[in-house]
Amino acid sequence: MRALIIDDSRFVRSYLRGLLHDRGIECHEAADGQAGLNQMHTGVQFDLVLLDWNMPIMNGLETLQKIRAEGFGATKVLMVTTEADNDFIVRALEAGADEYLMKPFDHDAFDEKLAMLGLAEIEQ
Repeated sequence: MRALIIDDSRFVRSYLRGLLHDRGIECHEAADGQAGLNQMHTGVQFDLVLLDWNMPIMNGLETLQKIRAEGFGATKVLMVTTEADNDFIVRALEAGADEYLMKPFDHDAFDEKLAMLGLAEIEQ
């Protein structure tokens, strides 16, 4: 399984990469939406995109809309953002996000979202 982490925070990318690596998921990274979209067009198949909302160059919502418009419908997209207002959640889901995870979050919440996306099982 392969994931693309798109977030302008190096710390957040590193943290998410560690969580995914612990679950056996190969990770690629991008610091903004345009760079992430460029990686998706290299021919590498991503099973999951973890996408921040607030980024320079191209924000998460614009990136999500382009991901869906440019034929990456099978790729699961998990918004991982500090935007907690219900309006942001609704807009992301309407634009094609598969799930929404608010920062800060713990390992259990992350695992629960992966399970909801069908990408992991929750250990009991």
